[in-house]
Amino acid sequence: MRFLLDTGQRDFADALRALLTAADTPAVIRDWSRGEQASGRALWGRVGAAGVFGLAVPEAYGGAGRRAVELAVAFVELGRFAVPGPLAETVAAAVLLDDGAGLAKRFLPGIASGGTLATVAFEQHGYGLALDGDAADVRLAAAPEGLLSSSEAGAVRRSLDPARRLAPLFPVGELLSAEPPWAEALTWARLATAAQALGVGLALLDRTVAYVKQRTQFGVPVGSFQAVRHRLADVKIALEFARPMVFGAAVTMRPADVAAAKLRACEAAYAGARAALQLHGAIGYTAEYDLSLWATKARALRGAWGAPDECRRVVLERR
Repeated sequence: MRFLLDTGQRDFADALRALLTAADTPAVIRDWSRGEQASGRALWGRVGAAGVFGLAVPEAYGGAGRRAVELAVAFVELGRFAVPGPLAETVAAAVLLDDGAGLAKRFLPGIASGGTLATVAFEQHGYGLALDGDAADVRLAAAPEGLLSSSEAGAVRRSLDPARRLAPLFPVGELLSAEPPWAEALTWARLATAAQALGVGLALLDRTVAYVKQRTQFGVPVGSFQAVRHRLADVKIALEFARPMVFGAAVTMRPADVAAAKLRACEAAYAGARAALQLHGAIGYTAEYDLSLWATKARALRGAWGAPDECRRVVLERR
């Protein structure tokens, strides 16, 4: 089965790519990693104005309606440029807060416009670490009694990806809902993470192909060596298999399909990161070199919103 984007979807991806190309995202990522939020919030506002977060928000609250395929298109581009911030978490928050009444009216317009950063600590209905809990305007936590709006976040913990600033949320705040749609929010967050990982993997492949064309050894580009070509071909095939799984899952939105897409996309991106590091040599391991911004994100996304074993379990249970 072929999943081909229509003209509007391709134009949307091209517009986002142009916006992000002009944004100098490596500089934004490094600012965000240091806790300097000005450039990241400015970029977040432009992404919101482009309609990205509105793709998880009903039209009645300023969004475009729940449009999973378009959301996947957008998140591929966000991953391609390694945009920092609680991206999948904001999508999950939009689903959790969509009660069709007071909560939706109170929170969703800000999320749709990009004016509100939202994050979620979502660990089996217990308190856990929230991405960018220190920077978020809305902090949601899964509590035994339901969905809690946490008013306090703890100190930021170190992460493999410096741009992923994790902070614990404390059980102090307002109880928003006794029965929020946990499963639906998890499915949407996994889809966003899968698409983001696919974009990260594509960027790693593009950067590595460009590098092996210019790096020489024994007087010829290393990209001419058969072993290098085979390694890159394996990454390309893995990403091309992941792409239809991501968009197919966006069409069905079945939990097992989304878990399978998340597993395949994240494993493909992780393989791309490993190949990129090996083929770049020592320079690929330096934090000052931009490749590290994508390589560390590929590893971090692999465990976000469901580690590989958990995604496999979801797929097997649905068979």
